[in-house]
Amino acid sequence: MPVPSNLPLLAWLVSLLAVPAILLLRKRPNWRELATFVAAFLKFGFVLSMLPAVLAGGRPQFSFGEILPGVPLEFRVDGLGLAFALIASGLWIVTSLYAIGYMRGAGEGNQTRFFACFAISLSATMGVAFSANLFTLYVFYEMLSLSTYPLVTHHGDKEARTGGRTYLAYLLGTSIAFVLPAMLYSFYKAGGPMNFDAGGFLAQKVDGPEALVLLLLFTFGFAKAGLMPFHSWLPNAMVAPTPVSALLHAVAVVKVGVFCVIRVFTGVFGTDFLRELDVAWAVSWAAAFTVLVSSLIALTQDNLKRRLAFSTVGQLAYIVLGVSLLAPHAVQGSILHIGMHAFGKITLFFCAGAIYVACGKKYVSQLDGIGRAMPFTMGAFAIGAMSVTGLPPTGGLLSKIYLIWGAADAGQFVLLSVFLVSSVLNAAYFFPIVYRAFFLKPADGTTYERLAEAPFACVLPLTLTAIGTVVLFFYPDIFFQLSALIISPH
Repeated sequence: MPVPSNLPLLAWLVSLLAVPAILLLRKRPNWRELATFVAAFLKFGFVLSMLPAVLAGGRPQFSFGEILPGVPLEFRVDGLGLAFALIASGLWIVTSLYAIGYMRGAGEGNQTRFFACFAISLSATMGVAFSANLFTLYVFYEMLSLSTYPLVTHHGDKEARTGGRTYLAYLLGTSIAFVLPAMLYSFYKAGGPMNFDAGGFLAQKVDGPEALVLLLLFTFGFAKAGLMPFHSWLPNAMVAPTPVSALLHAVAVVKVGVFCVIRVFTGVFGTDFLRELDVAWAVSWAAAFTVLVSSLIALTQDNLKRRLAFSTVGQLAYIVLGVSLLAPHAVQGSILHIGMHAFGKITLFFCAGAIYVACGKKYVSQLDGIGRAMPFTMGAFAIGAMSVTGLPPTGGLLSKIYLIWGAADAGQFVLLSVFLVSSVLNAAYFFPIVYRAFFLKPADGTTYERLAEAPFACVLPLTLTAIGTVVLFFYPDIFFQLSALIISPH
């Protein structure tokens, strides 16, 4: 039940308040980064402090008031929102540390702007996580698109500007063309504030054809989820510095996309109502197509970050496919995969950045023998690859088991096979990299005797996130409990 609280406001506001401090301390980088860390730890603390109330069945709530009659801007924290907020706020801490090592090690410019936009984007992410209704979610979804644009175009060259234009064209274009009209029609049909409800606020208020059209508009309109054909912004955004790639692929942007899709299925329509109408199959097959095709494309990519980007497209489609199956275990598996994939994929991007900082290598074909000189980095890469593939002892195995279990419960054995085939493809594009790094010698005669690991501020975060993927295998209880609240809210 809703409980009035200032904690959602504080968790959202703290990173915004850090922005003036970051800007004022632009000439004192150590103090500037201290402001970032203080905000990150405070944000995580405020989010964590809501855990007991949410697990006890409460929903901390804060209202900014009505923007228009019947359209409030409001936060309400449930199990799904808190699970996402814990992941995003926790990983912001290690990503901030990594960003210091990377940005300084690579000699990147405009670091003050980078950290300021980073903070704003985390505030937008919290806004999405805590949204009580569809209007609030839409406002912060758009805020996230705009605040991450300067991060994507950070380098300011032609490639960065092109990638940035693609980024905004896809994300703003789809949300305005698809989500906005769908939201307005939903407001008309709901006749109220569009609050997310366990049974869906549109349940029994739309018929089958209406529901199918709305479902497709929302699913493809939230293009941060990366479903084909609205996915190409994601690999094009790889022109950004690696900490931005980590933010895009693990902490905030793409996870906001799939989070919004889960909200649509569970809070706008309700899984029981969608099962009754039998319209979710269209999303299931679009997601299955994306899973397989993106995995095949990843196999062909020599650029390491682009290979990771297409892997992310496929893993996001896992989450969409899982929730579209409408079976409780599959929905829970989708929620779990948000966190499990976040830890595994952020580890892989951290490793890619560390390799670039240490020796300037960006291509898979250049990595022969590098594991001997960078054992911590490539060891962490192997653990991240195991998690994304779904191998023990990493958290990725647990979410994939639930996704497969849910597909079996739904009787969708063809779609179940998509999960299995994709896992084989995951191994096919990840583990040759590990083999190259540790067991091959450079064909061009390059030696790595003088090469060392990247700066400590790069290596420590990737080590911590790699350890985190293993810890989640043995201690996943919090995420199981929070995700179960969505399946059985009462």
